[in-house]
This record gives sequence, C-alpha cells and structure tokens, in this order.
Amino acid sequence: MGTQQILLIVLSVIIVGIAVAVGITMFNQQAFNSNRNACVSDLNMFASQAQAFFKTPTSHGGAGSDLTNVNLTDLGNWIGFDFGKDGVAANTLVTGNGTFLMAWTSPTLTIESEGNETGVEPAIRIDLESGDITTAIDGVFAT
Repeated sequence: MGTQQILLIVLSVIIVGIAVAVGITMFNQQAFNSNRNACVSDLNMFASQAQAFFKTPTSHGGAGSDLTNVNLTDLGNWIGFDFGKDGVAANTLVTGNGTFLMAWTSPTLTIESEGNETGVEPAIRIDLESGDITTAIDGVFAT
C-alpha cells in the first residue's frame, strides 16, 4: 500500500470515531432531557393529586380543605406512595422515571425526585392553602 492510502485509512478511522463519539453524546443528552421532563410531569401529576386530596370532602376520604386533616400517610396513600410496602422506604414512591420523596410541613408539601439518569433531580413545592405550585428543575427552589 502506498503512503497516501494508509493516510486515507487513518483519516477515515479518525472521522468515523469522532462521528460515533458525537452520536453517543447526543443520545445521552436526549436520554437526560427525556428523563427530566418525565420526572417533572410526574411531579405535576402528584401536585394535582395533592390538591385534589386537600379539596375532597372528608366523607370521600379527603382533607375537606382543612389543614388539620392533612397528614403525610393519608396524603401519600391518596397520591400513590407505597409507605414501606415491598421494601420501599416510608414516604417514597418508585416509578419508571425515578424515585420520589415526599415531605409535609403544614401548609406545604414538597416532593423531590431523583431521576433514573444521573443528575436529574427536579422538585415541586405545593402550598395546599393558597394552591401555589413551585417547580425547581435542578432541585433548588428560589427564595
């Protein structure tokens, strides 16, 4: 083989290697973004369920718009948290998108998530009294 042919083969291998590396990076970034969006979607669904629990009359299993009727166990069971079932820690829900942890400090419910992709940690804060919802894409709420 001539020198030019060897240089062309080496150059072709380098170009193909770079193309593969760029493709892998693009795929990983898309997986990260998709997982973050799925976690935020789950958090929004949990927020609407928490508000539904708060506004549902006590005769129907809700809190009847009274903060004294809200507790973590009832709220979590309404939303779908497993509370220690099947080896899952209390106030934790595991879905196909990630793991969600719930905390209650009247009148605020905070749900944090850890997505299946590394670095995905959005969170949501719901004020049940006022109905305000705050989402933190990076898990850090603005003060």
